[in-house]
Amino acid sequence: MTEVLVYVDHVDGAVRKPTLELLTLARRIGEPVAVALGKGAAETAAVLGEHGAVRVLTADAPEFAEYLVVPKVDALQAAFDAVSPVAVLLPSSAEAKEIAARLAVRIGSGIITDAVDLEAGEQGPVATQAAFAASYTTKSRVSKGVPVVTVKPNSAPVEAAAAAGAVEALAVSFSAQATGTKVVSRTPRESTGRPELTEAAIVVSGGRGVNGAENFAVIEALADSLGAAVGASRAAVDAGWYPHTNQVGQTGKSVSPQLYIASGISGAIQHRAGMQTSKTIVAINKDAEAPIFDLVDYGVVGDLFNVVPQLTDEVTARKG
Repeated sequence: MTEVLVYVDHVDGAVRKPTLELLTLARRIGEPVAVALGKGAAETAAVLGEHGAVRVLTADAPEFAEYLVVPKVDALQAAFDAVSPVAVLLPSSAEAKEIAARLAVRIGSGIITDAVDLEAGEQGPVATQAAFAASYTTKSRVSKGVPVVTVKPNSAPVEAAAAAGAVEALAVSFSAQATGTKVVSRTPRESTGRPELTEAAIVVSGGRGVNGAENFAVIEALADSLGAAVGASRAAVDAGWYPHTNQVGQTGKSVSPQLYIASGISGAIQHRAGMQTSKTIVAINKDAEAPIFDLVDYGVVGDLFNVVPQLTDEVTARKG
């Protein structure tokens, strides 16, 4: 059967959820062969095998940690040459998209970014994307070479599918460009205890209607009751009420959770571009004419400072 390369996003051997989603998609078009690089790469095999990886190609070298993306591109190209896959899948993170673009140039293939679905086609894998601020859904395929596809988190379910997960060492020869840009320091991000914004199944966001940094506690309380991530509109971020790392929108992060709750957000096209592919959208806004209500599944017209605390209390009571 044809094989599909899957780039593994992991932290010291702990596989992140988007990679497991990629394995689900990869099984639709072939047999997944995972590529795990860096510290703890071999430790990913058990989880990857449980989710359908027939083989796990691993490599560890100081270059993966000490330099930027080129060493990983070198390794993925080595895996590509060894496997001759029908497609290469990567998560749609900032780093992985750069790896994907560089790999596509090297192998002379087309690239599709931010796919939300993938299926087998007569002339090769067909990817589904959301275009023009998610106003349209498109289906496309690469017409030249082996498709390199990055997939947005939460685009596919995580499905267990036992496979061999056999670990194989990947021989990598680093190019002259691999050591061109050195990482001189790293600062760990302060943990909030909440899910990563782009990977969360539920996101609760606040906008201009929150009316102050101190009032984001109301949004955080609802998010914590639901086990959700916290997002913010550009207006809230520009006002300094919440960190830019939590911005959802065209100039922020793109999310596609199972549930998106927008509180005090009018629904400007720039914000919609970052969350319109969410499976279920709920809006809370006291302006009944707010554009956000044009795309929601459920809308509540009311003051968020009255509605959100009641919703938090109800969620907490039901969980209790």
